[in-house]
Amino acid sequence: MLWRKGASEIASLISKGEVRPSEVLESFFRRFEETESKVKAYITPLFEKALERARELDGKKPEGRLFGVPVAVKDNIVIKGVRTTCGSKILENFVPPYDATVIERLKREGALFVGKTNMDEFAMGSSTEYSAFFPTRNPWDTERVPGGSSGGSAVTVAVSSAPVSLGSDTGGSIRQPASFCGVIGIKPTYGRVSRYGLVAFASSLDQIGVFGRRTEDVALLLEVISGHDPRDSTSREVPVPKYTEEIKKEIKGLKIGIPKEFLEFGLQKEVEETFNEFLKKLEYIGCELVEVSLPYVRYAIPAYYIIAPSEASSNLARYDGVRYGYRAKEFSDIVDMFSRTRDEGFGPEVKRRIMLGTFALSAGYYDAYYLKAMKVRRLIYEDFMNAFEKVDLIAGPTTPTLPFKLGERLDNPIEMYLSDVLTVPVNLAGLPGISVPIGWVNGLPVGGQLIGKPWDETTILRVSYAWEQIFPHYEKTPQL
Repeated sequence: MLWRKGASEIASLISKGEVRPSEVLESFFRRFEETESKVKAYITPLFEKALERARELDGKKPEGRLFGVPVAVKDNIVIKGVRTTCGSKILENFVPPYDATVIERLKREGALFVGKTNMDEFAMGSSTEYSAFFPTRNPWDTERVPGGSSGGSAVTVAVSSAPVSLGSDTGGSIRQPASFCGVIGIKPTYGRVSRYGLVAFASSLDQIGVFGRRTEDVALLLEVISGHDPRDSTSREVPVPKYTEEIKKEIKGLKIGIPKEFLEFGLQKEVEETFNEFLKKLEYIGCELVEVSLPYVRYAIPAYYIIAPSEASSNLARYDGVRYGYRAKEFSDIVDMFSRTRDEGFGPEVKRRIMLGTFALSAGYYDAYYLKAMKVRRLIYEDFMNAFEKVDLIAGPTTPTLPFKLGERLDNPIEMYLSDVLTVPVNLAGLPGISVPIGWVNGLPVGGQLIGKPWDETTILRVSYAWEQIFPHYEKTPQL
C-alpha cells in the first residue's frame, strides 16, 4: 500500500524506477475516497488533475527531489489557476493568476498537488469550525475537532490521503492541529520561508510550514521551500541547512530547557503525565533537562490578541467588493455596497477580530494597546534569548488539553483562544517550533512542542528524528 509510505520513500522508489508516479497517485486517490466523507479535509480536491499529470510523468527521467510526490496545500496559499478561498465566502470564487513562491519551488522539484485543504476562515481559529463551508473532523474521533486553523492539512497527513502538506502558522495554526491529529508539524523561523502568495492574516506573525508523519519528510519539504525570496521583504538571506542530512546527527548531551511557566497553564492531567513520560525518555537517550523561566509568557495571549487582530484589520481592508471577491447583490451606494459586502462575506470570528483590531488601532488607543503589546512582545523575545544562553532548545506540551468536542468552544471565544496559550509565544518571538506526537490518551493523540533558537530548525528536527527512533508514532493510523 503506497499510501502508507512517506514522501522521501516515495521519491526514492520513483527515482529507482520501482514504482510509477501514476501508481502512487492512484493509491493516495483511493485512500482519499475511503476517508474524505468521514473527515472533510479538502475544500477543493485536485486528485484527478494530479493523476493526469502523474501519467504524463510516467516513463520520464525523474527530475527533482519530490518527483511524483503528492502534496496537499492549505487553502490560503495560492496556486495559479486553482480556486483559493481562505475558507471564506468572500473569496469563494477567487482564482489566483500566479503561484506562491513555495508552490513554484515545489513544482520545480516535481511535486504534484492533490488538493486545497479546509481551514478556519482567513486562518482565524483553533478548530477548523470557522470555515465558511463545513467543519473538518478529527480522524481519531470524528466527534472532535482537528485543531486549527490548518486543520484540513493536518488531517490529510493523519489519514494519509497525502504524505505531506503545507500549512500556515500565525499563533499555533500548524503545531496545534499537528498535536490534535497525531502528526508532525513545524513552523520555521519567521523569515525562513517566503510569504509571497500566502494570503495575509497578521503579516509580522504568519509563517508557512509543513506537516508530515516522519521527520525525514518534514525536513525534505522544509529544505525545498526555504530560502530568500526578493518578493517578500521579510524573507531573510540566511543559508538553508541540509536538514535531511543534519537530522541524523547524535543528540546526546543536548540541553533541553523546561519552562516552569508552561506547566502553570492549567494543563489537563493526562497531557502533563504524557509530557513528563516524554521528558524521561529524552533523558534516557542522553539529553539533559534544565529548568528555565520565561516570566513574560503569561502575557502572550493578551499581547497576541491585540497585535494579530490589528494587523488583520489592516490586511482585510482590501476585501471591499470592488476589485475581486464577493460583492453584495443589493446596495444603494458605494458605502452601502462596501459595508454590505463585508457583512455578508465575512464570518463571525473574522468580524470579531477586525473589530478588536480596528479598536486597538483607533485614535487615542494606539499607545494604550498596540504599542504596549509590541513592548510585551519584545520582553517575551528577550525571555527566550535569556533561556537560550543556558540551553540548546526548549520543550513543553503543544496544547494544554486533548482535542475538544465539535461545538464545545464555539460560544466561548476566550476558551478557544486559550487553546493556543503554549504556541503563541513562539510566534511573538519569531522562533522555530515543532510539534511531535508523544503519546495517546484514550485513543487521542498528545503532542510535545520543541522550540529552537532563531534559524535553528536543525536541532529541533534532530530531536524529533531521534524521538521517532524510540517511539515510531508514524506506524499508528486512525481507524476510521
